[in-house]
Amino acid sequence: MKLCILSRYSRLGASSRLRTMQYIPALKQAGFEVEIAPFFDDAYLTDLYSGRRNPLRTVGYFANRLSQCRTARKADLLWIEKEALPWAPWALEQAILPRGVPYIVDYDDAVFHRYDQHPNAMIRRLLGRKIDAVMAGAACVTAGNAYLEARAWAAGASRVERVPTVVDLDRYFVAPPRTDPAQLRVGWIGTPQTWAGSAAPTYAHLRPVLASGNATFLAIGASLVAASGDRLQIQPWHELAEVADIQAFDIGIMPLPDDPWTRGKCGYKLIQYMACGIPVIASPIGVNTEIVQHGVNGFLASTPQEWRDAVTRLLAQPDLRKRMGAAGRARVVTDYSLQAWSDRICKLFQSVKSTA
Repeated sequence: MKLCILSRYSRLGASSRLRTMQYIPALKQAGFEVEIAPFFDDAYLTDLYSGRRNPLRTVGYFANRLSQCRTARKADLLWIEKEALPWAPWALEQAILPRGVPYIVDYDDAVFHRYDQHPNAMIRRLLGRKIDAVMAGAACVTAGNAYLEARAWAAGASRVERVPTVVDLDRYFVAPPRTDPAQLRVGWIGTPQTWAGSAAPTYAHLRPVLASGNATFLAIGASLVAASGDRLQIQPWHELAEVADIQAFDIGIMPLPDDPWTRGKCGYKLIQYMACGIPVIASPIGVNTEIVQHGVNGFLASTPQEWRDAVTRLLAQPDLRKRMGAAGRARVVTDYSLQAWSDRICKLFQSVKSTA
């Protein structure tokens, strides 16, 4: 079976790397002929994270997607990440998609809110129901959490499957204890945008606890320009180093504001931390309440005081950190690993093609 993946990003984009590309070896082993066709390239993401814009390059991305869709006519099945043409009406997207080729569309965040909650009334009018139309036209929608799943059913999707974002256990493992654990580390991993929106305020609330507990805050992927403070260490994100960086944490955190966009998040940071045997603390938003079993593999914290209490408790109790870390690792092996999901994805695709 020929499968064409119309991904949003190149491998540098986390959503594409995790939601589609990491399944390619398993799909090929199952007999699929796989072609990957990203909309945005590495240069786009590099510009995005540095705050630069290149309108002329963006025009080229749309032209390239048209070419990709012509080539995709030879496929037996399409796997689309979110939508084929960002910021384009459904009528145009429908026109360029190859006729007669069924598609699976995947969502790991509430991308529909970029349109239906846009401040510009014209955008809301033209695109507010665009993602609903994409969902309704799909042979199957794969959704990373209950919030996205509910939207797909409400949009009229004929088939919806819940598929979490997973980690590869061959990459993510529990590292041996550090030889010098004198100074503990509260860790976070993300992008400059998510640092500014949620992690930086949480770090500010935790500064007194870090000082009293002789701990540092290690932020992977935060902006070196925007981030500074006592007991704060910033490191750039690199794909090849991210596992080792997380393994250097003693506690992993995922703070989130409560809004429609964050309710669509799939909790990937938590899964990364737990896969490395790290106890977690998270805001009780969206899928976080499913991933974190409060008091078992970590804590849920809403207020600044709850955050300080949870961090204080874990910093002071190494046995609790170890016990919660082991529980989190076991949960990932069973429910959130590539090894647990690869065969399911292959069978899902075969099922979709046979019934489309």
